[in-house]
Amino acid sequence: MSTTLHAGAVLQGPAAPSRSKGYWAGVARRLSRDPVTLFFGAVLLLMALAILFAPLLAPHDPYQTSMIRRLRPVWFQDGRYPLGTDELGRDMLTRLLYGGRLSWFLGITPVLIAFVVGGALGVLAGYAGGWVNTAIMRTTDVFYAFPSVLLAVAISGALGPGISNAMLSLTLVFIPQVIRVAESTTTAVRNLDYVESARASGAGPIAIMRAHVLPNVLAPIFVYATSLVSVSMILASGLSFLGLGTKPPEPEWGLMLNTLRTAIYTQPVIAMLPGVCIFLTSICFNMVSDGLRSAMDVRQ
Repeated sequence: MSTTLHAGAVLQGPAAPSRSKGYWAGVARRLSRDPVTLFFGAVLLLMALAILFAPLLAPHDPYQTSMIRRLRPVWFQDGRYPLGTDELGRDMLTRLLYGGRLSWFLGITPVLIAFVVGGALGVLAGYAGGWVNTAIMRTTDVFYAFPSVLLAVAISGALGPGISNAMLSLTLVFIPQVIRVAESTTTAVRNLDYVESARASGAGPIAIMRAHVLPNVLAPIFVYATSLVSVSMILASGLSFLGLGTKPPEPEWGLMLNTLRTAIYTQPVIAMLPGVCIFLTSICFNMVSDGLRSAMDVRQ
């Protein structure tokens, strides 16, 4: 039995109160037979290792400027700057490696917080029902009245530029989305036979939620949250591009796009390198999320 949820999230209705080891073995087996997901997962792993060990891999200081060597082309003849230099003469390879740290941080952290907070509120709303559900979901609907991009820009504009304010605005954008998925998932699980049996046997609400509801709703909520990482990274880069996120001279892919926009006519390859990094990372996260959703569908 399966119920299709918002944004493609899928809930599996197991015959047992919680997912067995056999189910997770099946998920691992289906993932191992999915070359597309494995390929994009490997690309993500390589990118994560590159930005994690940026101090060891970066050939130069990301903040060192030189107007003499500004806007050197890719594969410059002296070989010291394989990806050229930016508008202030800083090494692009180094800036991209260090910039990935901030871009990934702003892409993953708001989604992780939204997963915890939004998941808890959604599960509470779905299981409790009644006025609790009404209060949480009607508040969520208020945030849904505004497009995600405009809401993030409005909150960041009101709070002012900065990494912490950008992260807060993105978190507030994603929490309502996670709440809606968690609520619909929990509502479906709450009416399954084994939950009704546990309730009839005298088990309390907290025990039922801990033993029977959470093990069966966390996975689909997590899969949906992974699909938000690419959106979060694009929104964070957009905020930095608009001057509402990371401040110069910090390396961040969206901010680098903003500062390099004047070089689009003289060094177009260098100007589009941060955008290529954002695009590749977003595609990889989307493909891995799709692969996880397919692997966790019991119909497979």
